[in-house]
Amino acid sequence: MATVELLFSALPEHVRTARLVAAAVARRAGVDEAVLDEVRLAVGEACSRAVSLHRSHEIAGPVKVVLTEDEKKFSIEVADDAPHPGVMAATAAAASGSAAPAGSPASSASAAPATPDDSGVDSEDDMGLAVISGLVDDVEVTASETGGLIRMSWPTTSSSVAP
Repeated sequence: MATVELLFSALPEHVRTARLVAAAVARRAGVDEAVLDEVRLAVGEACSRAVSLHRSHEIAGPVKVVLTEDEKKFSIEVADDAPHPGVMAATAAAASGSAAPAGSPASSASAAPATPDDSGVDSEDDMGLAVISGLVDDVEVTASETGGLIRMSWPTTSSSVAP
């Protein structure tokens, strides 16, 4: 099992670097070339979400991305340190919506609606989770008052590149 860990300041310009690193590691792990764009897009959405949460909560700590290559799958975890009180219901809905086919109502409208006095961050967060759910078949979203985590994985072929 090989693991790459990436920590970056919560700045939007670093999201592109995270996407490029994820695609390169996914390719090396043996993820099908046809799926690499989905990997890039999903990582971009997850990292953009984490950056937005860090910035809106004025969190100075880095966004953490862990890329793991197993025998049969490639996994990516994107973690943020932002508090997510009251998000547990939306998180459960988004996670259950991940099994829905892309574009179905369950995958695009699974999170709780934002309240009218919100700054718009929650609705952007919900949209990002819906996009990720549409791109990735195997996704798990967890959140608590101490941070959030998005786990995504893709199957690999047995012909991954040796070190």
